[in-house]
Amino acid sequence: MADVPLNVVSANASSERRVSPAWSLARFKARLEPITGVPAAAQKLSLRVASRDPVALEAADEDSTCLAAFPLQPYAEIHVTDTRPAAARVDFSDVSAVAKYTMPEREYEARADSVLAWKKAQKLGRFDPEAPGVEEQRVRALWREVEERGISSGQRCRLLPAETDARRGTVAYVGPVPELPSAAAGGAGEGAPWVGVALDEPVGKNDGRAPGGGRRYFECGGPGRGVFVRPERVEVGDFAPLADLGGEEMEEL
Repeated sequence: MADVPLNVVSANASSERRVSPAWSLARFKARLEPITGVPAAAQKLSLRVASRDPVALEAADEDSTCLAAFPLQPYAEIHVTDTRPAAARVDFSDVSAVAKYTMPEREYEARADSVLAWKKAQKLGRFDPEAPGVEEQRVRALWREVEERGISSGQRCRLLPAETDARRGTVAYVGPVPELPSAAAGGAGEGAPWVGVALDEPVGKNDGRAPGGGRRYFECGGPGRGVFVRPERVEVGDFAPLADLGGEEMEEL
């Protein structure tokens, strides 16, 4: 008899198979085991042809009952049900417990057929000799921050976050401060911009000079009225000045 193409469907697999009607039911189940992962003894088979009701593929003597005894039709579906308890079944679709191979970094870098090798050959990304370095990119990003926030000398501002920093003042300087550590500027290198703020109240850290009493970058009216901050901590706007505690305010206390 000619082979019949059938679609074998189970919880973990679905594929088209050519089946010989001369096979015994027992032999058919044995051949389905490596395809579906269900042991032959735990298989319950049913044949579905188009929209008809499924036909059970079962017999008292599976060794002597051939598939020709059932109404096989090309591209009908054979459904394989696993009759074992749920705890005894293997979920082949769950890959969470499967050990995953990770190629050592050195081995990957030595390969000539990798994406990394292609980028090197095309001089893309960090392999572009004309591409800016990491520090230069950070410096550019900080200057973009200054531009996007519209920060310039003479503007009123407040420091952020406003929920925890209530200080206000006037922008008195925008530019590099080489005396400040680069780590405080987000790891940016030489040329990273700082914003010098002349505060309304003496709650700052300097008087407009660099740390250690060095170069003066702006005037702010005395000790403790100046501070250098990163651009992202400055919001410019029409913020009213904060008055010092004194005069009529002291009388009210």
